[in-house]
Amino acid sequence: TIVPLLDNTQAAFISQGVSINIATRDRFSMPTITRALACRVSPDQRQVTLFLSAARAARLLENIAHNGMIAVVFSQPSTHRTLQLKGEDAHRVALQDDDYAIIPASTASFVTELTAIGHGLGFSRTIVAHNDSLIAVKFTPGTIFDQTPGPDAGRQLNR
Repeated sequence: TIVPLLDNTQAAFISQGVSINIATRDRFSMPTITRALACRVSPDQRQVTLFLSAARAARLLENIAHNGMIAVVFSQPSTHRTLQLKGEDAHRVALQDDDYAIIPASTASFVTELTAIGHGLGFSRTIVAHNDSLIAVKFTPGTIFDQTPGPDAGRQLNR
């Protein structure tokens, strides 16, 4: 039996209103960073689907089509708790009907997180604003790291 990399606590953490930043690289190892709006963890906790603005994703899509490599950082601003997931099989997928409910719930939760620590409502809403179509990118996490600032930052987490 294959044990999923993410445990229940980690899956719940990345699925709530956290900051999600995606990094990919091109064939010359030049990085591209894109903000995601939300994510969905598969029921078996083996795959993660990220939702992002199509307008901001052109280079990301080129990069994952080339090499499938992806690193995603999930961070809660109020605590600085941060997890980084890396995968090698990232690819674009179609959004499912249920995904259209996940995205506004997650972005609203992130706005609440930001305003609770003193950021203005306008600023917070701007961070998650999108006026274009959405895309989804799915990957299988191969490694997970604790990136919370402190003595354990960078430590690989194992199941």
